[in-house]
Amino acid sequence: MEMLLEQFKIIFDRPEKVKRLRDLILQLAVRGKLVEQDENDEPASVLLERIKEEREKLIKEGKIKKSKPLPEISEDEKPYELPRGWEWVRLGKLIRITSGKNLTKSKMNEEGNIPVYGGNGVTGYHDNFNVKEETIVIGRVGFYCGSIHLTEKKAWVTDNAFITEYPQNYIYREFLIWLLKGTNLKEEENATAQPVISGRKIYPIVIGIPPLNEQKRIVEKVDLLMDFCDNLEKELQRKIKYNSLSSKSVFNSISSCNSLDELEETLRFIIDNFKELTLGDNGVKELKSAVLQLAVQGKLVPQNPKDEPASVLLKKIKEEKERLIREGKIKKEKPLSEIREEEKKCELPIGWSYVRFAELIESMNNGIYKHESFFNPLGVICLRMYNIFEGSIVLKDLVRIMLTEEELNIYKLIKGDLLLNRVNSRELVGKTAVIDEYTEDMIYESKNIRIRLMEKSILPIYLNYYLQSDGVRNIFSGDAKKTCGQASINQQQIRNLVVELPPLSEQKRIVEKVDSLMALCDELEKRIEESKKYSEKLMEALLKNEFM
Repeated sequence: MEMLLEQFKIIFDRPEKVKRLRDLILQLAVRGKLVEQDENDEPASVLLERIKEEREKLIKEGKIKKSKPLPEISEDEKPYELPRGWEWVRLGKLIRITSGKNLTKSKMNEEGNIPVYGGNGVTGYHDNFNVKEETIVIGRVGFYCGSIHLTEKKAWVTDNAFITEYPQNYIYREFLIWLLKGTNLKEEENATAQPVISGRKIYPIVIGIPPLNEQKRIVEKVDLLMDFCDNLEKELQRKIKYNSLSSKSVFNSISSCNSLDELEETLRFIIDNFKELTLGDNGVKELKSAVLQLAVQGKLVPQNPKDEPASVLLKKIKEEKERLIREGKIKKEKPLSEIREEEKKCELPIGWSYVRFAELIESMNNGIYKHESFFNPLGVICLRMYNIFEGSIVLKDLVRIMLTEEELNIYKLIKGDLLLNRVNSRELVGKTAVIDEYTEDMIYESKNIRIRLMEKSILPIYLNYYLQSDGVRNIFSGDAKKTCGQASINQQQIRNLVVELPPLSEQKRIVEKVDSLMALCDELEKRIEESKKYSEKLMEALLKNEFM
């Protein structure tokens, strides 16, 4: 245990791990591994005999009813070796439980000062009581069944909890509380029904009982360690609050970087100091989002006055489209509406232009619809919405379908095609990926849209980054219509999207810079994962060592 506490700064870096530490402390306590045994202690076997004698006396006096005998404890039921002086016993030989009394909200007098205990502690107040001494209560039904609480001297216990009676001369109350908390009282509950426990379920549970003097020593140790956990939790909460402010200040500093060197220096600082910063679970994702947002705002690379401006690029695209229409290679489209001032998100950098997405597109088509009956391992790969993940095509869980030659020609994907998911949750609709060169043919399903761009208009990789930026993601999420339980966007919404278009040369520089910064973010993510794995392995090794 001492080794474990020495390593707490490495292992217990998150609140949920402190909960695991509390669970460990209880497990060590109920297994007799928390304090040393004293050979001078009266053994628990003598203690159990006295408890048995007292119960028989109370039965003879008519103070309690005789209960059904519990079966002897078999060797198979003893999960580990007990320390010297301890004894195995069924829980029903130590405690008796009776249900509290029903008390609805309407009958509760909230002006009273008597606490009302339900399955999860105090649920309100009343002006009457049904227990008149500090009483251990056990949650009986619902989510909190099996939870343990100690009432005040006067309290009302409802029928959502059990009142616990035990031989107070032979079991130390605080030890019994920790023992019950360290025992899985819900072990036999039916997972398909509402959780509920009863005497029939918990009385047969086998537990180890220590000598009375050791019970007291265990309580002192557990109380001390739980105080330690309380302080550790407070320290973690303070650290998390501080690091939340620290992380926000880091993200703010990214957005306000005045030079690219400063931006890279900030990212490198985060990578080198991620343990101290303790970025949240979405920390790296937020960093990547910040980088993309800077990229699409023209703040990631310097503008070059020698670059051909986007306005000239758009003129060339228009001329090329008119040529393709004349040659019958693409269809003439309906005129696009002028871009309104309210659609312009910000003042553009020098050389940039606003443009409707449709002006950059050569063609846009929904994918093929094929029923599962068309799946065939000898067919062509059909990419589904699940194959688009975090801006990339993931060739896992692939589906193949049989196609005609005509269908293959219509839906075949080529290098540079952008695949956009038109159906998903609001958070994921509109996710994209660029098709790279692959060794065999691939097509795409009807829940995806293939976007083929005009040559030398906008780089597919740059557009992929652009569509992953928060500004565009928010537009897709807001415009998505929910049908049949899923959100969806259509081709017209995509065509009308207003895009901030940089010069072609600047697009290339942006892509290079984003790639390098994303590599830094990936390095950070890798380090965080390695740190987590190390922490988990260290914790598992220490836990295993404690239970050897």
